Amino acid sequence: MDEKTNEQITMPLIGDSAPPFRAKTTMGEINFPEDYKGKWVILFSHPADFTPVCTTEFMTFAFMQEEFKKLNTELIGLSIDSLYAHIAWLRTIREKIEFKGMKNIEVKFPLIEDIRMDVAKKYGMVQPNASNTQAVRAVFIIDDKAKVRAVIYYPLSNGRNMEEIKRLIIAMQKSDKEGIATPANWQPGDDVIIPPPGSCGAAKDRVESKEEGKYCLDWFICFRKEKKAN
Repeated sequence: MDEKTNEQITMPLIGDSAPPFRAKTTMGEINFPEDYKGKWVILFSHPADFTPVCTTEFMTFAFMQEEFKKLNTELIGLSIDSLYAHIAWLRTIREKIEFKGMKNIEVKFPLIEDIRMDVAKKYGMVQPNASNTQAVRAVFIIDDKAKVRAVIYYPLSNGRNMEEIKRLIIAMQKSDKEGIATPANWQPGDDVIIPPPGSCGAAKDRVESKEEGKYCLDWFICFRKEKKAN
């Protein structure tokens, strides 16, 4: 058996408090989650600076930063590289790289220096069977109460879909606010699920109720119509 498979990997799970840390970043030192009280956060890792997939991801995140801010969501990146490497890479992105019509992109969110892997190991971002020298493509979505709400992992070879990450944040925030769930492939403006009741008696009452905009496919699956945005 590969010795690396015996190495213990720890990571916060959904519903856990996000592990706290202090770190040097390209935007100065941060104290997490203290500096992000009341904010949602996307904490994401990438394998290395000056790599092609990571470059396209950082450009896309930076391009969408204001869209995330409108969702009360901040971005924090991480890789096991030095601050000097980070700064040089981000400068190269701004001055030389054009991708899908994006150019002169300035990354204005912090990128953590994590040479000793202190933060990466707290969040299970280093997985020996993938690489013991690079962080995998991990995404932790942390809510405004510093709780881990979603965890997504990608292999080293494949870039993330930032629109999906944004969609998920919108869905979770809507669920929190309105006490609903969202069905498969849900997009903002689509009908939402009214969570199933806890008993058959309550289910019958739910199906027979005249709640405006509600319709049921069966006793256990009811929806609420949503008004489409203009």
